[in-house]
Amino acid sequence: MEEYLPLIIQLVSGAVGGNIAGKLMKGSSLGTLWNSVVGILGGGLGGTVMGMLGLGGAEAAEASASMDLTSILGSVAGGGVGGGILMAIIGMVKKAMAK
Repeated sequence: MEEYLPLIIQLVSGAVGGNIAGKLMKGSSLGTLWNSVVGILGGGLGGTVMGMLGLGGAEAAEASASMDLTSILGSVAGGGVGGGILMAIIGMVKKAMAK
């Protein structure tokens, strides 16, 4: 279970990040459910990218013997930022297509 903890943190953080982006960009929001779904996808991607760059995320957590505060914060940051960015991009594309 411990090996999946960074991924779970990234996915939950992504859902939160997607919903925060949706609240901030009211015209581009997809609704709570879809903001969460897109945020979850973005959270997984964001955490993976941050890990590949060596900035935390799942890869850094797997390399350490246990989840420390730095690994947890890296997973939260990667997931939240990734979820928010992907939600913002998809929201803007949806808004542009509606015109």
